[in-house]
Amino acid sequence: MKRIVVLGAGESGTGAAVLAKVKGFDVFVSDMKTIGSNYKALLDQYDISFEEDHPHTEELILNADEVIKSPGIPNNAPMILKINEKNIPVISEIEFAGRYTNAKMICITGSNGKTTTTSLIYHIFKSAGKNVGLAGNIGKSLAHQVATERHDYYIIELSSFQLDNMYNFRADIAVLMNITPDHLDRYDFKMQNYINAKFRITQNQTPNDAFIFWNDDPIIKRELDKHGIKAHLYPFSATKEDHSIAYVDNGEVIIDEPITFNMEQEELALTGQHNLYNSLAAGISANVSGISKEYIRKALADFKGVEHRLEKVASIAGITFINDSKATNVNSCWYALQSMTTKTVLILGGKDKGNDYTEIENLVREKCVGLVYLGLHNEKLHTFFDPMGLPVTDIQTNMKDAVNAAYKMAQKGQTVLLSPCCASFDLFKSYEDRGDQFKVCVRAL
Repeated sequence: MKRIVVLGAGESGTGAAVLAKVKGFDVFVSDMKTIGSNYKALLDQYDISFEEDHPHTEELILNADEVIKSPGIPNNAPMILKINEKNIPVISEIEFAGRYTNAKMICITGSNGKTTTTSLIYHIFKSAGKNVGLAGNIGKSLAHQVATERHDYYIIELSSFQLDNMYNFRADIAVLMNITPDHLDRYDFKMQNYINAKFRITQNQTPNDAFIFWNDDPIIKRELDKHGIKAHLYPFSATKEDHSIAYVDNGEVIIDEPITFNMEQEELALTGQHNLYNSLAAGISANVSGISKEYIRKALADFKGVEHRLEKVASIAGITFINDSKATNVNSCWYALQSMTTKTVLILGGKDKGNDYTEIENLVREKCVGLVYLGLHNEKLHTFFDPMGLPVTDIQTNMKDAVNAAYKMAQKGQTVLLSPCCASFDLFKSYEDRGDQFKVCVRAL
């Protein structure tokens, strides 16, 4: 019996373990941290052996025929290096799950906008009555759904980490929103390595497949010819550009291919330039999939948005509080600042991933009246932003202190924006935890 070892027992790992067990493999799961009670119960339900709370046991792992790695584990982790020395294949949960379903795969990646776009595409398909699953970075594990459910379509948000260990998986529709510096600490601080990871979403595509991308992104345009893309190209842009098949003209959203589509831009549920791109990418994906115009129009008009992404929390004493905790890189914060219509107190900071803050420098000067640094190591923020002369508060403790500091700094008619530019893992469990704590602290003011 072939032996599958799963490293990491979160949503991805436990889902992969369940699918492997259902398919008749000998399965073992190893996690150096404590496994969540819900995931432990799932492993017990399927009688899957596991270990937790201590270093990986080599003799239980290095006898594997194949290893499924959590995307959070870097490829240079000591155990991964030992597995590589044994020439044991290491794959992702998505790669594994793709072997056991014939469903259409609509896959979305990008440095920013991928969660909103993924959620919007799913909303369109669901509203149109399609048998569709939501997976990847959001939703339930793809592998677990493949093991226990049957869908005709999967809408999958893919991070660069997930793409790193995908080899034979094929996206019927691949969406690349943009590429800006992110996670460079995982890519030897080499931008090209990160770019190559993102373009892996197009690998294995055929001329019958679709590649949807932002036509104004300078990196994507530069890299297109390097990657031997065979899929049909569907470029989109804010205005009519060479080769763009989706754009806005005179206040009207237009999609030229494969079926002509139009609707008034003011009818879109999501506002702001970045959300226009999200809506265009989602509209093309649905159009290519044959969903009727009426369903696309309705879903683009009534979509409710994504938690932790420019989420209005409350207005207190005339000050608006916005939770953009999902802004874990500088470019995402740029979009948030660009959308601000009032003077803003910006809360930023966390685990720096090789950030270059020059991208938001002009917007901070233009829009911000104060900065709150929230993180264990704020030296880089001080070095870059302090010379601007804005009021600054340094918080190295908790969200409550950061919210209180921002509240004191802001005035009536202004906005407090949590848009951190950084990962959350110095003070929080995740960006969701960071955003949830922000909302609790705001509502307690």
